[in-house]
This record gives sequence, structure tokens and C-alpha cells, in this order.
Amino acid sequence: MKSVYETFRERGFIEQITDETEMSEFLGEKSITCYIGFDPTAASLHIGSLVPIMALAHMQRHGHRPIALVGGGTALIGDPSGKTEMRKILSREQIDANAEGLKRQLSHYLDFSEGRALLLNNADWLVPLNYIEFLRDIGRHFSVNRMLAAESYKMRLEKGLNFIEFNYMLLQSYDFLHLFKHWDCLMQMGGNDQWGNMVAGIDLIRRMEEKKTYSLTFPLITTAQGHKMGKTEKGTVWLDAGLTSPYEYYQFWINTEDTDVARFLALFTFLPMEEIEAVKSLADARLNMAKTVLAFEATRITHGEAAAVAAWKSSAGAFGVKPIENELFPSSAIPRASGEMDTDAIPSCSKSRAELECGVPAFELFHEAGLCSSRSEARRLLSQGGGYMNDRPIAAFDEKITLSDMNAKGEILLRKGKKNYVIVTVSSPAR
Repeated sequence: MKSVYETFRERGFIEQITDETEMSEFLGEKSITCYIGFDPTAASLHIGSLVPIMALAHMQRHGHRPIALVGGGTALIGDPSGKTEMRKILSREQIDANAEGLKRQLSHYLDFSEGRALLLNNADWLVPLNYIEFLRDIGRHFSVNRMLAAESYKMRLEKGLNFIEFNYMLLQSYDFLHLFKHWDCLMQMGGNDQWGNMVAGIDLIRRMEEKKTYSLTFPLITTAQGHKMGKTEKGTVWLDAGLTSPYEYYQFWINTEDTDVARFLALFTFLPMEEIEAVKSLADARLNMAKTVLAFEATRITHGEAAAVAAWKSSAGAFGVKPIENELFPSSAIPRASGEMDTDAIPSCSKSRAELECGVPAFELFHEAGLCSSRSEARRLLSQGGGYMNDRPIAAFDEKITLSDMNAKGEILLRKGKKNYVIVTVSSPAR
């Protein structure tokens, strides 16, 4: 069996690593404890957090013990890493509520039973700290000159770095020290913008405990077009089904650029690399099948198999997706038969019977349904032939959509372009 280091290397998880030769050896020889910190500044994690989450899942699958550290304490001051401006300061109550949501989400990816993985909150040890003792015992090990040379601080110096943020490196280093002492944690992982903080933590442990620890950073994931991962026209793609539905989540992945398919399969699914490598030689319809597998597997990991099947059925039925060939991705759980459209998974909106009896201009309905961000955008879309109702092109942007347009199910199916659907229903019963 491959070591987790070999898995990380071939799947594209590694950007920087300390003592690579030594780390590659011990990751294959013994079980260790590692950790990644997650910032609870929102009620949900988003797709940009998936690389570290998947890294922890790979560690666990290879017999290591992952710690998912919720930054309930550090979020009280804000991390300047990778930011050009200071983050908004949240209240303790807001952070605690967000932290609980993150804990629930992370349990979808990691098995926390019987100590196989740990969920910890650094507020438990950072909030009770005595400031004078902290400065005496921890602060004396940090050189201000070295801290200012860190890339995360250099970015902020141009606009102003306040003293609260300046303490962040000390606190993250203390986290690593605490986890090392209490949980025998030997490795910290995270985004490449955390490199300076990670190295500072290694140095603190070396100075105070005279022991060696390790760090690994992940690359910043962008699309082939150079766009930040997880950003769409509609905004952030969240892992919470209440913020981004499983259907919308599925659609994000199925719209992956051709050149990103193999890379994303390696990073965001657990399919064998032998099957993923074969994707690089696929084109046209068969490459679209690979996108379908990516969307299904990514949705299944985040939202469960039932939600993935429902999203797959909706997409397959709506877009006429061909069934996956048996020899492609034999390890995937994706259904092999053609899907029938499952409209329950498609986003919907409702209109009153009175409104539809009078008729609603198409551009207004497209805006109200969330298919367009404004009425002017809806006018342009429909004028250019990009809007459909029940799979027929809408002739004019102000065409009236009425009750007579309902299908046999009592619904009106709106479509923007090829893949964005919304179902319109009647909110009040017939008299």
C-alpha cells in the first residue's frame, strides 16, 4: 500500500514541506497525529476548504490520527495571513455558533468515533491564558525582525498591521506546542499562506521541548482560467446544504473546465489514480462522462449518496447525459443507467396563482427565480436567446408567463443557458 506521503505527492497536495526525505520515511513507517486549523468566521466551510479536509481524510485512511482544530480562540483576533485588510472582529457568541456548525460539517469527512480523529477548539486553552505568563514563557522565543520578514505580515505592512494581528503567529505556534505536548501531534498542515506561522511553531517546539516536528503546505487551488476555487456568478459554493443545495453543488463540479477534470478528480475524490490518469486521454462525450463522475463523487463525499443520486438523476434527465461506460471508473459508485429527471433536487421558487393568471414578464420571473442577478441582466439574456421555458426558447424578454405554461406536474421549468434550471410552482391552491 502506498504511504500517505506518496498519495499526497501524486495527487498534487504538496506545495512546501519540511525535511521531505525524513517525512516521507516516517509517514510510511509509523502512525502519527497531525492537525489542520479551520477558521470559524462563517457558519459553514466552503469549497476552498476542501483540500485541507481531504488531506485529513487521506491521513486517516492511511492509519494516522487527524486533529481538526476549530480556531475559536484565534478567530477572536483574526489571522492576517493571505489578507490585505483586517478581518471583521466577531463576538464570542458568533464564533462559538460557527464553530459548532464546522464541527458538524467536518464529521461528514472524518470518523471521530473511538478517538480515530479529534475535534478540538483552541479557545479551550487560548482564552484562559495569562497574558504576562504567555509573554514570559512564549513571547521571548520570537524575534520581531523574523516575524516582520514573514510574507503574511509583509503584505499587511503596506496598509497597516495592528498589534492584535501581530500576535497571531505566537498563538498559532502555541497551538502546535499545546497539541504536541497533550496529543503527541508531530505535523501541522495547511494552506501555503500559513508557511511562516508553521515554521515558527516548529521552532518554538524545538526551543521549548527540544523535539522535532514537521509541516506541509498545500498549493492555492485555482481553475484553469485562473479563478479562485469555489467562486461562481452566484457567489461562494458552501459545504452546507442549506446554503448551497446538493443540486447546485453538483452543478458546480459538472461545469469544471476540461483541463481541470483530472486534477480535481485527484484532489477531491478518492478514486484510484490509475482511473484518474486515464482521464487525460479522454475527449468530448467521454470527458463529459468524467465530469459527471467528478460531480457525483464530490457530491457524495459532502452530502451523502442519496443526495448525489438525486442530483445525478436531475442532471442526467435534464441534460440528456449518457450513462457511464462500464470500463470507465469501475471504482465509482455512480449509477450506470440513464437517470430520470428528479425535479425535487432542482432549485425552485413559487408565485401566487393571481400573479400567474395575470402573467409575469419573463425577464422579471428570471430575476425573481435567481437565474439572473438583475432585471437588466435578464433582459439581455432573453434578448440574446439564452432563456428557455419548458425547454423551448423564450421569444421576447417581456413575454408573459402564465398558468397555461404549466406542465402536467403543475410546474414551469425555467432554464438559463444549458445547465441552470429553476422550477416555478404555484404557492396557493386553485379555488
